[in-house]
Amino acid sequence: MKLPIMETDFLIIGGGSAGCIAAMHALQAKPDLRVTIFEKSDIVYGGSIARGMDALNIVAIPGRTDAQMYLEAIRAMSGGIVDAGPSYVMADRSYALLKEMEGWGVTFPKDENGQYKTLRYHVKGEFQTAMDEPELKAMLVQRALSRGAKPVNRVMGIRLLTDSGRVAGAIGLNVRTGQLVICKAKAVLVASGGVSRFTMPNSEYLYGVYDYPGNTGDGFAMALKAGAGVTGMEYTQRTMLIKDSNMPLLAICVTRGGKVLDCNGKVIMEGEVNNINAMNEAFTQGRGPVHIQLSHLPEEKIREIEHILFTTERPVNERFFAGRRIDFRKQDIELWPTEYYLCGGHGLAGIRVNERAETAVPGLYAAGDVASVAKQHLTGAFVFGEIAAEQAVKYIREEPDVQIPEEQVQEEQELHQARFSSKGKDIDIHDLERKMRRMVADYLVSPKNSHKFDLWKYWSETFSKDLEHVSAGNGHELSKVYEVANILLCADCSALAGDFRKESRWGECHKRSDYPERDDANWKCHVVIKMNNGTLEAQKTRISELGEEVVL
Repeated sequence: MKLPIMETDFLIIGGGSAGCIAAMHALQAKPDLRVTIFEKSDIVYGGSIARGMDALNIVAIPGRTDAQMYLEAIRAMSGGIVDAGPSYVMADRSYALLKEMEGWGVTFPKDENGQYKTLRYHVKGEFQTAMDEPELKAMLVQRALSRGAKPVNRVMGIRLLTDSGRVAGAIGLNVRTGQLVICKAKAVLVASGGVSRFTMPNSEYLYGVYDYPGNTGDGFAMALKAGAGVTGMEYTQRTMLIKDSNMPLLAICVTRGGKVLDCNGKVIMEGEVNNINAMNEAFTQGRGPVHIQLSHLPEEKIREIEHILFTTERPVNERFFAGRRIDFRKQDIELWPTEYYLCGGHGLAGIRVNERAETAVPGLYAAGDVASVAKQHLTGAFVFGEIAAEQAVKYIREEPDVQIPEEQVQEEQELHQARFSSKGKDIDIHDLERKMRRMVADYLVSPKNSHKFDLWKYWSETFSKDLEHVSAGNGHELSKVYEVANILLCADCSALAGDFRKESRWGECHKRSDYPERDDANWKCHVVIKMNNGTLEAQKTRISELGEEVVL
């Protein structure tokens, strides 16, 4: 069937933080540019900051910290697996970003001396800068749309199109109707987040995850199939969050004087945020659950924490704690390990990019949680959204037009037709997702070993076959089939990378019982996964002093 083709200059897949700021900056640089945004939900609410934010975790404020100090801190926090170029550029541009955001009307509180309030988040230097902006996402969206960006809501990206090795646009899927959407574009930014739904949360609710539940590795899968690489997929991480709600508060409470205690009342974390291993050890050793204690803090500090949790972070927190009858002045906050996930914002997993947000595919860029800039947080999403826009505008101006590859569209139409059916199919997609994520937890997270990875191969093949028998009676169910297929591909990447890296590194994020020691001599490098004729392949790579990727 012939499908209508939407034409644009710059296609952005994902309308979260990175996507919105990229649209803003692209149109600021070239106001007549055609900018289109595919957003899986609604752009007003989509992404990991659906409302507001309490801090920029990485700001190098002149006279207090600098980009070189940040590099030292991030190397320590990432076990030495860091590309200096992107991390340095991010920190170097972070203060200019802060000043730009002030121009939007974002509030960055200052102390009695007129200095920005900073908090200790990293192992070296105070880079976390307090912010008080409960309407940050709405501000981003308004600025992007007012400049002329065109959102296409309820459309998830499912395939990147390429023309002679260059990106040529993408195919999307309307998650309500199940219809395909074809978009031709000279440059594409993938900004669709990480893999939130990787294992099951303790609540057993499929969508009760820490990060945005719509993030199912769509960008990872599209980039792989188009020829880009992904890295850090063995960095399977989890954190400790509010029990049963999986909402964040460590960086809010502990940086302001809160203490993390084990069940015996012993302080296991104070004055730092990133020692997740201490909390994991408490659980595995039977000293859980762990708690955050705030009762020792002065009233004004508790009120500050409440203000952030109940307005800027997630307003539902206030109702949640009221329902549990928890008063921070009297009761501690119970924490519990959440699900494992893959993410570039809080971890190391992502599409391989350089300091210009470029992937290995000409015209294709990546930014935000989908990109592999180590622990970049919101600062990275903003900075690399800006950089991707700058590079895309230049690329669009200099490169010739592209053509839609009809054979790729036909392949996707055939897959779409095969999946969009209920006749003779008897597997419910939610049941399949639940079982698959349980098996990911059984075989792909720490403690890891070769035997578990071998067992996963059987389950991966089983789930691939099961996908052919999933009933999809409407567009919503069909979108879930695509999501589960993407989660499965990311799980296969994680299994390959985890088995390939024959050492333990990053504490609980990659702990192997058959290779328990860290091995810098052989493994202080990236494991990059690429797809060759449908087969995943792993490589050891480093970035040279000239900024070039070298296969080891």
